[in-house]
Formats: sequence, C-alpha cells, structure tokens
Amino acid sequence: MIRRLILTLSLTATAPSVWAEPPPTEVPGLYHPVALEVITDALDTPWSLTFLPDGRLLVGEQHGSLALIDDGQVDTLTGLPEVSTQGQGGLFDLALHPDYGDGVHDWLYFAWARPALSGDSQDQDAEGDATAVSRVWWDGERLGRVEPVFVQNRFSRPGRHYGGRLLFDHQGMLWLSIGDRGDGERAQDARDHAGSLLRMTAEGAPATDNPAIEGAAAELYSLGHRNPQGLALAADGRLWATEHGPRGGDELNLIQPGENYGWPDVTRGRDYATNLPLGVDSAPGKRDPLHVFEGRFAPSGLAVVSGNEFADWQGDLLAGGLRSERLVRLRFDADQLIEREVILDGEVGRIRDVRVGPEGAVYLLTDANPGRLIRLSRAR
Repeated sequence: MIRRLILTLSLTATAPSVWAEPPPTEVPGLYHPVALEVITDALDTPWSLTFLPDGRLLVGEQHGSLALIDDGQVDTLTGLPEVSTQGQGGLFDLALHPDYGDGVHDWLYFAWARPALSGDSQDQDAEGDATAVSRVWWDGERLGRVEPVFVQNRFSRPGRHYGGRLLFDHQGMLWLSIGDRGDGERAQDARDHAGSLLRMTAEGAPATDNPAIEGAAAELYSLGHRNPQGLALAADGRLWATEHGPRGGDELNLIQPGENYGWPDVTRGRDYATNLPLGVDSAPGKRDPLHVFEGRFAPSGLAVVSGNEFADWQGDLLAGGLRSERLVRLRFDADQLIEREVILDGEVGRIRDVRVGPEGAVYLLTDANPGRLIRLSRAR
C-alpha cells in the first residue's frame, strides 16, 4: 500500500481541475433538509465506489488507480493493469463478488478500457481498446492476482462511449453496460456487444437464461443503448439504467429482456452541430424510456434508496448528472413517474457516482481532480 501525495496543481484533460468552493452543509428538501459532509477531497477524478464489510470504502479513479478510504484517510493501492485513458477511457465501475469475505470468493471486479494486445483477433483494431471486466483478489490490505472475466467482441478506436457500469443481481449474475463506442449503428447490431446491456456469470460466461435474440451475442440482454452510465437494481429485481443522449434526450430506462431501446433511430436528442432532431420519438418494436431528463442532464451514477436514513425516499431512484451538476430524485408507481425532486443543483459540481451505503446514507463522487467523496444524510 502506498500513501498518497496530494498535488494541488495536478491537471487532467477529462474533468475540471480546480478546487471548488466548499459545498453547503445543508440543502432544503421536499420532505426534510439534507445534510452534506465531505469525507475527503483528495481524489483524482474518481469514477466509482464500493463499500467494504468493515466500513472502509474503495474508490476507482479514472486514470487506473484504487483509493482505499478509512475514516477520511486516503491510501493508494497498486496492482491493477494499465488502462487506456484516451478521451473517456479509464477505470470504470467496481463491484465485490456477492460472496466476498468467505475466503473463496474474495474478488473485486472492475470494468475498464482495455488496450488491444498482440494476441487479440486479427479483425480487431490493433490501436483500439474495448470495455472489459477483470477481477483482482483483495484480502483487505493489498491487491493480489488479476484474472480476465470478459472483453467486448470488437475493439474500437479509443475515446468514446464505453458504458462501464457493473452490478451483481439477486441471482449472482454479473451485469455490464457498454456504450456504442461512438458509432450509433453498432447499437442495432445484436452480434456486436457495443450499445448493449450484458448479463453473465461471475466467471464471464453468458447467463443460460438470457433472452433469445436472433443472431445476438450470447451475453446480450438488451440493445439499442447509446452510453449507459447509470445502473441500479431495485429490491423487487427490476433493473434501471440511465444513458446519455446526444445534446439532450438523456434517458431513464426500465430494462426488459430482449428489448431494443432504439438508439440511434429513436431518440429525443439533437445533432451537436445543427441542433436538429436525430431520430423519432417512438417507433414500433422499440421500447420508450420511462423518463427523459430535462436539458443536457448527462447522467452518471444511479441508486435505489434503501435503509432507514431516508425513510421518506424508500424505493425512489437517485440519478446524478455531470453537465447538469444535479442530483434528482424520481418516484414511480409501476411505470408512471409520480414525483420528481431536484436535491442538488450545482452545489457540489459534476456528479459521477451515486451509492446508498449499508447504513442508508447516500454517497456521491464528484468528477474532478481533486474530486470529493460526499456523504448525504437526513438533517437532524
């Protein structure tokens, strides 16, 4: 383990690089005020976090390092492979094996932009990269051996739309989001992993009960996604995902087996240069989003509220925004949105990840260098 040295003039091309003003200690709310506590502001462009059984936290930083946080102290762990960091590439999401801590399954899974290697298929782009999943043995103190789990089946020129969200469901299956890698037509090709949500075993094999999609890659669960960067599992087993549209049209989707979510044919987004519509709002055979966020929300990080800390929000969705710098709470009755609340609106900056901790508090990561880990609780 290596103690981190903080360089206040360190710069990054992918996120804001200045010390922001301290966030407020409290913001108002529809049901009650919300308290904010900065646990640390010593992170380098954090992307994701996970909670350890002993109360510590692990944070993945985009450039490829892991930060271990213990009562606000930040230490850097070494031992992960070198990630591709061009454009939006880097180290993405983290997830512990469902049986972590039993001495047999003490694996930390991580999604990352994996550079192409000389042994990869000849039809891959030799200068490209791919969204991949690996796992590293984690004994609570240091990282051990690294094993490959999955790599998408077509490499691309690096830089855009990796997706990269991970989670384990109630059956122990591993989910992974992959963006269209900057080529929307790939999201409509079921043979291509790009632009899809995948479901597989903890060892990376396709789940045997995945939906039957004609000609599809065996891991494919749904397709037609642009760049899903929020993924959350509800207590009832429903899977929710948020994804980026182009210049607006950012979506919240309820994921159903074998469904096509339309990109690039169906979208509320607009062309970056002309601001003209890029697709239709709805089409036969394509599933509509349950919610389209206002303006250029730029979603990243999604959580379902549980626990006792925010009892009035139980079961609601919390969606973080990058460009919008918003944290939005959404309440659904079946498939109908019945309540929407903007909890944060620029007070903490760009929000990269949103998690609900074991005690029910909400944790946010800000997309900056230096970045912050912030804990939200109900103001007493």
